[in-house]
Parts: sequence; structure tokens; C-alpha cells
Amino acid sequence: MQFTHAIVRTPAPSLSQGITSANLGQVNFEKALQQHANYVLALEHLGLTVTVLPSEEAFPDSTFVEDVALIFGELAIVTNPGAASRNGETISIRPALLKHFANLLHIHPPGTLDGGDVMWTGDRVYVGLSSRTNRVGAEQLGKHLQNAGLEWAVVEMAEMLHLKTGVNYLDQGNLLVAGEFIEAPIWRAFHQIQVSPDEAYAANCVCINGSVLVPAGFPQTASAIENIGYRVVIVDTSEFRKLDGGLSCLSLRF
Repeated sequence: MQFTHAIVRTPAPSLSQGITSANLGQVNFEKALQQHANYVLALEHLGLTVTVLPSEEAFPDSTFVEDVALIFGELAIVTNPGAASRNGETISIRPALLKHFANLLHIHPPGTLDGGDVMWTGDRVYVGLSSRTNRVGAEQLGKHLQNAGLEWAVVEMAEMLHLKTGVNYLDQGNLLVAGEFIEAPIWRAFHQIQVSPDEAYAANCVCINGSVLVPAGFPQTASAIENIGYRVVIVDTSEFRKLDGGLSCLSLRF
């Protein structure tokens, strides 16, 4: 999959009030702003045209734009986030999507679905069932995918917040896996790069046109990715980690 564009949203001062289970301390907002700016620069250096949306003070988690929309080629879908406090984010993402896509599909209640629970490998879409994504939401997504000629599969989860907390597709059959996903039968067909427990956060990397964004501070994972032929780009997301956020959460790439 070749990417040419990305959509991001500037963090709001209310960021520190976002949902979290990480217990990693208080967010430093100024540092988060700088990390976000560096993230945007990294995307641009990889050749993407980046649309930077304004911050939304009313929605502390709104910088995690990946959760509120999904893009599969020409197909764009607005989700229905599993956390009720995030539902309003779906309204403001629509104008940004409509600049690129003629029509938008939606996930409707009682279905819930977070983009962080959805992974596309090019020929199949995997949907994790989590505390944020229920089976009704997954089945709604599945119908949209089937109508677009895409295959999909449900992934049962027991530990991870989101599917892509612990498994991420790079390209050419390569898959980063951590925690409960290591040796899981559903990933048998992939070449697995296993992420050690002490670097589990680094399972959330982003492959963009042959380069891989890797979070700062995880040298074993970065080295393992380099060793199979990728150019690694290190990006510090330590402030977003305090809110359970990773590299993929911070952008919509298409």
C-alpha cells in the first residue's frame, strides 16, 4: 500500500484529561505539542501531504484521529467510538474526509468500533473485539468491506486495549506481534517479528512506503525491523503513551 496523504489533529490543552489506563504520570502538554509537530514532520519527510486539523478542546482524545475514521483505498468510513466521550469527534472529522472522498459510510449504534481495532493487510481486514469495539460494530464494518470486495475476519482479544496495541502489519507479509498475539494461529501465514515484553509498546509501528516509524526508546524492536530491510524512522511519542496512544493512533494515512 502506497500512501500520499495523512490527516492529523493538533492536541488540545485538555489532552491531559484524556482516557487512560497507563499510569505513566501527567501529560506535559508543551512536550506533547512538540512531539506532535515532529510526528507531522516525519510524515512529510516520507513524502506525505499532511492535513493538520485544529485542536478540539471539548474532546481531549481527539488528536487520536485514527479511532474515528477508517480508509481502505477509495472507501472511507466514520466509526462510532466505544468511549461515549469521543462520539462528538466523528462530526468534525467528516469535512476533512469529504475533501478527499465523495461518500462516507458510517458505523451506527448499538455498534461501536474504534479504528485502533482495525488492521488492513492489503488483501484482508482484521477487526479486534475489545472494550471499545463490539461484535455489532465489527459486523457493520464487515458488510461495508464485503460490499467493497474486501475480505475480513474477527480477532478475539483478551488483554489488549486495541488490536493494534499488540499487532501491526508492515508490508510484504511482515507482522509485528506482542503479548497475547505471539504464536496466535490467526497470524500463522505471516512472517512474525516478535516484540519482547519490555518493549511491548513498540509493537505499534507504522509502515509508510517502505519506511517504518518506530517509537523512541525501543532499540531491540528498531533493530529487528532494520534487520529485515526497512529504513527506521524514530519518533518520540512518550507523552501520548501516557494516554494509551501510539504512532498509528495519531494519523489517518491514505
